[in-house]
Amino acid sequence: MFGLKGKSLLTLHDFTPEQIGYLLDLAAELKAKKRMGVKGNLLAGKNVALIFEKPSTRTRCAFTVACNDEGAFPEYLGKDDIQLGHKESVADTARVLGRFFDAIEFRGFSQEVVTDLAKYSGVPVYNGLTDLYHPTQILADLLTMKEHLGTLKGKKFVFVGDGRFNMANSLLIGCAKMGVDIVVLAPEALWPDKNHVAVCEGYAKESGSKVTITSDIESVKGADVIYTDVWFSMGEEEKAKERIALLQPYQVNSEMMQKTGNPNVLFMHCLPAVKGYEVTEEVFESKQSVVFDEAENRMHTIKAVMVATLS
Repeated sequence: MFGLKGKSLLTLHDFTPEQIGYLLDLAAELKAKKRMGVKGNLLAGKNVALIFEKPSTRTRCAFTVACNDEGAFPEYLGKDDIQLGHKESVADTARVLGRFFDAIEFRGFSQEVVTDLAKYSGVPVYNGLTDLYHPTQILADLLTMKEHLGTLKGKKFVFVGDGRFNMANSLLIGCAKMGVDIVVLAPEALWPDKNHVAVCEGYAKESGSKVTITSDIESVKGADVIYTDVWFSMGEEEKAKERIALLQPYQVNSEMMQKTGNPNVLFMHCLPAVKGYEVTEEVFESKQSVVFDEAENRMHTIKAVMVATLS
């Protein structure tokens, strides 16, 4: 459907708004099916390799349960189980795994690795997270927004925090393509790459949405969603003191939520959260917080991606 059979999910750059919309609709259908206790067989006989250079709770569990729900077999390959790019090149490993498995998930550091896995394996490859992109998370975020807001087009989404890495990069693509007005609110030193922003502005022009990059806290006014992420990622712990000082004014707290002027504004976070830093406990635990809906929706959207590309 929509040219998705056999397609890899490396970045949402490669997906049309129609394809993204189809995946969200399919995820909603599969979610309803699971809620009714209906076990499926849409992936029966399929084997999926799960390669994890970086550990994970949501990504690993989402892929594993999604496979089990629809009859596929997931095989976990941690950093101590596979010599990816060390004793054996990524290209050779990809060609071997492509003979054994029907699809491959990769969660790690380099976007080049996930791209090479797709290039050489001959099977669909899914990006579970790299330093540049996190497309499966954005699908879950879009589904969560659609469930709570009713629609995506015309809504205002504000990402608060470090705008240079995978979450801001991927949210810019997903929101711009789906007609969501997106604001990246960050200190100027942490703004996203200008070339990436320019590409996303092109998507926004086609969808009728807007892309705004700013350091002005007042830009949260009128937001339908306030979204944040950790201030320092895995492997960046030595930068903690510097980041905290830079980002403290951008903490998502009750004052920021009130600045939106929208009593129904949603709070979102891809998790795990460091409460007391990027978000206060009060906001995280508030009725406006939909973070655990997001976490659950990782499973449903990942399942939709596998069903659409494999079945």
